[in-house]
Amino acid sequence: MKSSNSTKAFKSGFVSIIGRPNVGKSTLMNQVIGQKIAIMSDKPQTTRNKIHGVYTTDAAQIVFLDTPGIHKPTSKLGDYMMKTAQGTLGEVDAILFLIDVVEGLGGGDRFIIEQLKKVTTPVILVLNKIDQVQPEKLLEVITTYKDLYSFAEIVPVSAKNGNNVGTLLEQVIKYLPQGPQYYPADQITDHPEQFVCAELIREKILHMTREEIPHSIAVSIEDMKVEENGVVHISAVIFVERDSQKGIIIGKKGALLKEVGRQARGDIERLLGSKTFLELWVKVKKDWRNQERILKDLGFRGD
Repeated sequence: MKSSNSTKAFKSGFVSIIGRPNVGKSTLMNQVIGQKIAIMSDKPQTTRNKIHGVYTTDAAQIVFLDTPGIHKPTSKLGDYMMKTAQGTLGEVDAILFLIDVVEGLGGGDRFIIEQLKKVTTPVILVLNKIDQVQPEKLLEVITTYKDLYSFAEIVPVSAKNGNNVGTLLEQVIKYLPQGPQYYPADQITDHPEQFVCAELIREKILHMTREEIPHSIAVSIEDMKVEENGVVHISAVIFVERDSQKGIIIGKKGALLKEVGRQARGDIERLLGSKTFLELWVKVKKDWRNQERILKDLGFRGD
């Protein structure tokens, strides 16, 4: 742990992780932090808020912003997600532009590159999923992207396996200014535990449902307290947009909701380090993704 007598050599700063949906942004941040603070799913638009992850060494502190995937919005929630992702580009010390080398260059990547041309922030191109392609393919992808933008660095990684992530962190620190340690060395996120718990519940629903359900749910922690016996009691509400979706989430004889609770409780107990009693409810909020008041109540704010 770093002492409060910081030396002038200590470096700190903020780094945004951007990319089109489902390229591994949350996986990368969880790999760096060493603990799950951002949920993962093969569904696009899994991340809805800026997730702040904190990585600290004796020489530096990096505050990562895992942003929603940049995409064409179709609702007020989508508008919020896009503003969140694009709004970080000019506010950080460096940008990690994450791409999927298996899928290669797409229209979404070209759109992001056009946004990057509007800022002066150093951009590191991170080629993810290198464990799934041959070296020749990797070189082709690098050449393609180098022709489109002048990147400060280009670093191939496997976010899932951790390959070359250490090298990536070394390159990031090069672009940070000298500065203070913003967070205690043992703090890994600035989000409250309630937020992370709600996200872990939502992740399980994403894994177990399909079609319109993943995009139609939100989770709110209504109550969270520690009982006298040390057990953490959590009461959470899962919001959906239609009555039919409520039935799907609950499942036959409550089976799906029970399984969501079982799996989420395991992750939450690992997060909190305490036994947890998790109580889940499902409620309908008609068309909540397009109602600004409800979005604000659920924590989706433009600031």
